[in-house]
Amino acid sequence: MLRGFKMLAKLRFLRGTALDVFGYTEERRSERALIAQYRESIEELMRGFNPERQALALEIARIPDKIKGYGHVKERHLKVARLQWDGLMLAWRTPASA
Repeated sequence: MLRGFKMLAKLRFLRGTALDVFGYTEERRSERALIAQYRESIEELMRGFNPERQALALEIARIPDKIKGYGHVKERHLKVARLQWDGLMLAWRTPASA
C-alpha cells in the first residue's frame, strides 16, 4: 500500500490536466464549479463594496469556511452553506431602503 502512495505522489504533476483521472469525479467537478462561483461572488462584492456593507461582504466571503469534510459530510455542509450563500447574495443585490 505504501508503494501505491509513493507512485501516486510521483504522479502529482498530472493534477488538473486531462490525465488527472480523479479530476473527472462528480465531487471534483462540483468543487471546481464552486471555486468559480465563489470568485464571481467576490468580484460582485468588490464592484458594489462600500464601508456600510462591509459586515455583509465579510459574511459572504466566509461562506467557504462552513464547507468542511469529504464525501457525504461535505455534501451536507455544502447544502447548508449554499442556502445561506444564496440568501446573503440576495441581500447584497437588494438595494437598501432609504
